[in-house]
Amino acid sequence: MTNFDATSLRDRLCGTVGTDLIGTRITVCGWVARRREHGEHLAFVDVRDRSGIVQAVVDGSVDVRPEYVVRITGTVRERPEGTRNERLATGEVELGECEVELLAGAEPPPFPLDDRVETDEAVRLRYRYLDLRRESMQENLRLRATVNRALRAAMDDQGFCEVETPLLWAPTPEGAREFVVPSRLHPGEYYVLPQSPQIAKQLLMVGGFDRYYQIARCLRDEDLRADRQFEFTQLDLEASFVTQEDIMRFVSRAVLDAAEAATGERPSEIVTMTWRQALDLYGTDKPDLRFGMVLQDLSAEFAGTAVKAFSAPVVKAIRVPEGAALTRARLDVLTEQAKALGAKGLAWFRLSAEGPDGPLARFLSEAESRAIASVDGAREGDLVLAVADEHTLACRTLGALRLALGAPPVSAGPHRYLWVTEFPMFEGRDDDGNLMAAHHPFTMPHPDDIDQLETDPLTVRSQAYDLVLNGWELGSGSVRIHRADIQERVFRALGIDAATAETRFGFLLGAFRYGAPPHAGFAFGIDRLTAIFAGVENIREVIAFPKTQSGTDQMTGAPKAITGRQLRELHLAPVPKAR
Repeated sequence: MTNFDATSLRDRLCGTVGTDLIGTRITVCGWVARRREHGEHLAFVDVRDRSGIVQAVVDGSVDVRPEYVVRITGTVRERPEGTRNERLATGEVELGECEVELLAGAEPPPFPLDDRVETDEAVRLRYRYLDLRRESMQENLRLRATVNRALRAAMDDQGFCEVETPLLWAPTPEGAREFVVPSRLHPGEYYVLPQSPQIAKQLLMVGGFDRYYQIARCLRDEDLRADRQFEFTQLDLEASFVTQEDIMRFVSRAVLDAAEAATGERPSEIVTMTWRQALDLYGTDKPDLRFGMVLQDLSAEFAGTAVKAFSAPVVKAIRVPEGAALTRARLDVLTEQAKALGAKGLAWFRLSAEGPDGPLARFLSEAESRAIASVDGAREGDLVLAVADEHTLACRTLGALRLALGAPPVSAGPHRYLWVTEFPMFEGRDDDGNLMAAHHPFTMPHPDDIDQLETDPLTVRSQAYDLVLNGWELGSGSVRIHRADIQERVFRALGIDAATAETRFGFLLGAFRYGAPPHAGFAFGIDRLTAIFAGVENIREVIAFPKTQSGTDQMTGAPKAITGRQLRELHLAPVPKAR
């Protein structure tokens, strides 16, 4: 353990006591992890602090129990032959001739603070202050601090300036539901907690800061899941006079530095593919590159098919290695999953020495059978799944099945990073026929597609880009629109007239009138990045005090009702609780 300064209560951390200190009298402080009696006149006390555990041997009786807080002074000595503990960093030594001082007693904890014992998560969150004592939680949160430290150093080294943006902000047009804060001084008016510093950081570019970053706290009132909390932390950055490639280079440096600091190994350079390539090959815009099962297009081979199930604009297929062993019940579940995703059905074929076998196999032509049997280098014992439908639906359906059948756990290596570029500018139309922005309305169109904004807008690509790691979207960014003429064209495409634009975005558009530099930015989730480094499936494991999936805080009981006086001060009326 580095950078530890001795204090008046202790001069060593428990986990740092080694053979180099043999013969030295030292003092440690911590919690009793375990106490074992050896006869009537000898006790072994394992003392734990943030660095680890050391064994203290106490002559005589000592009245301490697990989780008591103690201060122990003793002489470091080598453990007797046959008693060494290879599982501990301090397993070759122990403290002898000990003096024990009780600093605080403790009730028996409601669950064992041992990582080898599984405990219900609700109990862990109810007593989070105890859960944080466990070794895995200590390691996770210190890993997170290591990541933050590396990110800051990388951004500072690249000339970025750390600037804090407000937590009380005006409503923004980013699409996610916001947390609203009533104003006491302005009755009937409200702040919102920021979904991100998006508009603030663009204003910093107008203000001439050139390169900004922040480890930013963001809040969104969206349903929780394994990789999403109400509160989350992101590395947020913006830069002026840069291209998309510049931003990707800045972020890549920061992420790879953090990975090296967290894992001890520097990943190879991050690869890039377009949104279209990701969809065609993996059926998703956040592909997990740790395993194969890439999608193959069989549209040409089935162009003149006599099989009605394959009469569709696109036919896509994947190979499931050794998947022929899947039971019919499992295949029926996959078929229902495909239908739930919107596909008309799922065709499956077990591959044997005689060729494809399945409900539709006998209807295939010889050429179609050969096409099925050659998907992605298929061989005997494999399974081929095929979906015939519209292009995007066919791809996304097989992409979901690919993950269901082949995705390794988060803890499995290696770490495979990917930049995804050239996202669509628009993601369809709303009920009124207006286009909907795929990113946000300030995203710059791809320069090759600007002329199609009015004539064929759904084919327009944007200068937006995502960073993906092992199938998790870490974050996204874009080149921003800084020219008034292009912004007006995009607003028109979105059905936003001049008056509405002024109402919703007036302070940003007003700032742009005073000289906005070309600028671009990015933000990625530190919670998600740290969770992957820690090898955990849920970001709650790398957050000190998270919410449950229902949005409650088991420890504090939040959210809670406030008093009538507080309601009156905020000019709010009480709402009856739903029964």
